[in-house]
Amino acid sequence: MNSTEQQIHAVPTNIITGFLGVGKTSAILHLLSQKSADERWAVLVNEFGEIGIDGSLFEGQHTEEQGVFIREVPGGCMCCTSGLPMEIALSQLLRRANPDRLLIEPTGLGHPKEVLELLAAEHYQEVLSIQKTLTLIDARKLADPRYTDHDTYNQQIAVADSIVANKVDLYSEGDKARLLAYLSQQGIAEDSVLFAEYGQIPVAALEGTTEYAASPPHHHAHQSDLKPLALDLPMPACGFIKAVNEGQGFTSIGWRFAANKVFSREKLFLLLTGVTAERIKAVFITDVGVFGYNAVSDAMTEFELDDCLESRIEIIADGIDDSLETLLLDCIVH
Repeated sequence: MNSTEQQIHAVPTNIITGFLGVGKTSAILHLLSQKSADERWAVLVNEFGEIGIDGSLFEGQHTEEQGVFIREVPGGCMCCTSGLPMEIALSQLLRRANPDRLLIEPTGLGHPKEVLELLAAEHYQEVLSIQKTLTLIDARKLADPRYTDHDTYNQQIAVADSIVANKVDLYSEGDKARLLAYLSQQGIAEDSVLFAEYGQIPVAALEGTTEYAASPPHHHAHQSDLKPLALDLPMPACGFIKAVNEGQGFTSIGWRFAANKVFSREKLFLLLTGVTAERIKAVFITDVGVFGYNAVSDAMTEFELDDCLESRIEIIADGIDDSLETLLLDCIVH
């Protein structure tokens, strides 16, 4: 830590974790809406894909002038390669924001246990005050072994101080009881479970110290190099960049489009609603303004943003139709 960071002391820090499509971004946006006007909050957000969407979604609704500071770590689990991407990003974010609270959102396929271990390192002990870890769960997914048999899904439950059973408005009869029984088997008490709609978590849920006893990092590594990510590459003459990432049984495909590529909002909406995926996140410059898109397997939301630097989309799915790139390009009006 440099001298600037050493002046930052005991920043309340929460991890907001959960599997793909469970509503972590919506939950953080709702928490940010409850921030006191005189406070500065920082968000360190991790994405599985290389394109980097979440930063634009956050920045399109909350600005640094409003006391919200965002830093992305795209390209897979941010604790990989001995935690170097996360440490660099966290150092830069703390210097820029000097925050009153720090929220960390690992990718839905990330390793929250290892993130907590990195935060337990000696050089963070004076800087950060680790508070509750919130794990979001969708009770409807308990019948899907791609979730319940996945090591990351189970690790997210194991590190949780509180479970947020999100999307409760979509549950069927018996879903709540099945979830509570499942969590009881994992040693999670019912009074640690909060049921929520649309990620609407009260800011008070962040308060309190974590019960998880993290050990100092053991410097695991999941990737062998730090190759440039698609987010950092210069835009080529064709005006778009494509990136593919694979891991833990899932595939991500994404595109960046130059700012002068303007999309038809109508054609884009029809296209995105027809894509089957575990998760879609996007920001697009359209002929009627800038819009963000957030979709899971059974629903898509569209919302207007103040601005964005360029259009971006990332899709996580079992398989992607090869024609999708052509269909996206066909949505460009000029």
